[in-house]
Amino acid sequence: MAAALFVIDIQNDLATDPSSKIPHASRIRSSGEKIISAARAALQAQENNTASRLKTIIFVQHEEAPENGTMVRGSDPWKLVFEPIPGEATERLVPKWTRDTFDSNPGLAAELKASEIDEIIAFGIQSECCVESTCSGALAAGFTVTLLSGAHSTYDSDGKPADVIEREVEERLSSQGVKVVSWEEIVAGWA
Repeated sequence: MAAALFVIDIQNDLATDPSSKIPHASRIRSSGEKIISAARAALQAQENNTASRLKTIIFVQHEEAPENGTMVRGSDPWKLVFEPIPGEATERLVPKWTRDTFDSNPGLAAELKASEIDEIIAFGIQSECCVESTCSGALAAGFTVTLLSGAHSTYDSDGKPADVIEREVEERLSSQGVKVVSWEEIVAGWA
């Protein structure tokens, strides 16, 4: 069986725009760059018959109607910081309109399972919104789920700093059966 890496909503509005980015955007961009680079190397090595469970990278892109927010299809805030390589069979873009990627794409779970994928490895933005909802959706769809600690974050909210919210999300997901692993440990395993 195999794993899919989900890169969730690392978009300009949340990760690069000085007026709207999350407080830890630079950490997410930096860890994301390293994770994706290592994943691409692992996928390339797999083509040369070395062992890696990683089978695909899925770039998740949130979009909303103009009256609901800034991430309108085609706009600069909507654009991804990291994009799939055009024509690369092991990478793909998956749009979504709800917090849970699987809810927005009802056939996605069956499609991944048909490709022998049984694990979802997730990171991105926002921890308590789309990251948590997609992890829960993947669990509900029958996948093993791994959340990459240190590679997801959000806004400060309700008097709590973002890093406290990150830990709370990790605790909630862990109690549901999600494995929480540092992104560095996953990357080292792919090397």
